[in-house]
Amino acid sequence: MNYTRKVVLPDGEEYYGYAFGSECDKVCEIVFNTSMVGYQEILSDPSYTCQAVVMTYPLIGNYGMAEDDYETKVPTIGGLIVREYNDRPSNFRSKARLAEIMKHYHIPGIWGVDTRKLTRSIRDYGSRKCMLCPASMPKEDALTLMAATDLPARVVEMVSCRKTMYVSGETGPKPWLVPADHERFRVAAIDCGIKYNIIRSLNRRGVSMQMVPWNMKADEIMAFNPDGVFLSNGPGDPMDVPETVETVKKLIGKVPIFGICLGHQILSLACGARTVRLKFGHRGGNHPVKNLLTGKVEITSQNHSYAVDTDSLAATILEPTHINLLDGTLEGVRCWKKQVFSVQYHPESAPGPQDSSGLFDDFIRMMEVNRHA
Repeated sequence: MNYTRKVVLPDGEEYYGYAFGSECDKVCEIVFNTSMVGYQEILSDPSYTCQAVVMTYPLIGNYGMAEDDYETKVPTIGGLIVREYNDRPSNFRSKARLAEIMKHYHIPGIWGVDTRKLTRSIRDYGSRKCMLCPASMPKEDALTLMAATDLPARVVEMVSCRKTMYVSGETGPKPWLVPADHERFRVAAIDCGIKYNIIRSLNRRGVSMQMVPWNMKADEIMAFNPDGVFLSNGPGDPMDVPETVETVKKLIGKVPIFGICLGHQILSLACGARTVRLKFGHRGGNHPVKNLLTGKVEITSQNHSYAVDTDSLAATILEPTHINLLDGTLEGVRCWKKQVFSVQYHPESAPGPQDSSGLFDDFIRMMEVNRHA
């Protein structure tokens, strides 16, 4: 069978395979994910906006797509690169084939690729541009197109809630509320590309989520009189959203704040820390993280290209609480006096282990203490 598609890297490397999903041409940032399951959650995670994800697990598509497992309504991932694609799913929960969903949302896929070799290339040379294109396109043409195409900046704007996610109220439009069945607290969630399982995790604990855009002002957020503020995950460089950083600066000390992933980076920047870009990031469900406060080690789900510089915490109110045991990078911070804390990893998993789900309970307790202070 003749190859129909290929991945081209800036150094001229080409990886050939076959098309599934959309056959549109795209220039993306290439990254890899080591999770053994959860391709649907990865496909629909807004943090992968404009990224082509290489799946290191060799078989993808075998359990189809389930209605309850999406992490956003409209996937914005750049593309999917896999070793073997199974187009005949066996799963009673499946409502569609992976290729169908990818075609519907114009997401290109390539299967048959030597994903082990490609992953080693990313580890050796770092995450960088790539082009997904027909196998027949001359390499020189692909390189020219890639060089002329800039990867999008400020991608948070693409995935944060917009006016279409507002509902009508008696006094005009108001942000969308995701209510809990038995509401105990109401939290303003700054949406930088929030995953649905974060909302589900807090809803189950009696937290209603008032979704607000990434650029909403601090006084507008406080007008909702929230019990706490949640800073969501999301794509891209945290330095691209100075508006959100400025908002968080003004919220610190007013209500309890909890951040995850990009939210962790934004909180740290708001406190005066620095962020750094990692060579190839952390993406997978098998990262060991040590809690410096308890000594406990948890296996975590991760997806990020940037990290907070540990040395930069010295000039802030924050103390380190977690580190990654694979490379020593910072994984968590807190300031108990100001009632703020955050982690770089994903306690909601989806996909991945749920060792860290108790962090949501820590947020609940922090709001309880603040309510009775």
